[in-house]
Amino acid sequence: MMSNDPLYRTTFIAVICCWFVFAAVFFLRRRPPRSGERKRDRRAAIGVLIAAVGYACVWSFRRKEPLLVPFGRDVAGYFFSAMAILLAVGSVWLTATAVKRLGKQWAVAARVVEHHELITDGPYAFVRNPIYTGMFGMLIATGLAVSEWWALVLGIVIYLIGTSIRIRVEERLLREVFGERFEGYIRSVPAIIPRLFPSK
Repeated sequence: MMSNDPLYRTTFIAVICCWFVFAAVFFLRRRPPRSGERKRDRRAAIGVLIAAVGYACVWSFRRKEPLLVPFGRDVAGYFFSAMAILLAVGSVWLTATAVKRLGKQWAVAARVVEHHELITDGPYAFVRNPIYTGMFGMLIATGLAVSEWWALVLGIVIYLIGTSIRIRVEERLLREVFGERFEGYIRSVPAIIPRLFPSK
């Protein structure tokens, strides 16, 4: 049952609305022409399943009050609620931008299609996997909005383990196709968390 606390309700509703938009980014996107598949690695599904357990943690162990309310309603409580909302909005924007830029190459499966391009501009200039960054942001935002603190920490750890597995599988495919060009991209752009300052 949802708390009647206005701060909790506002944060919860805002994050849930962002989740609907997040889902719509994938389900309502304009489908580009299909391309033939060159390679696929099904081992990435293991990472997807592990990451899903991380999401299950933040949704399953919910608290009934805004974060830090047991210690009194102070600036920190409002700060974490505002951070959850801003993080959710930013994550939706990042994901939508990345999916649009990826176009026909986006897929749930780890694969390489015919005429596959190595995309390094737009959000991909700042992080190699902006969609996973957006998913990570949504997980944290959800945790800040509804989860027990320990469930959020556990969810983050599990999500990062699963996503790291998936990234390794996907990047192995890209390395086979793009070789040294992809190696240079890896050296200059981080995988999930954007750098605060550009590398030299």
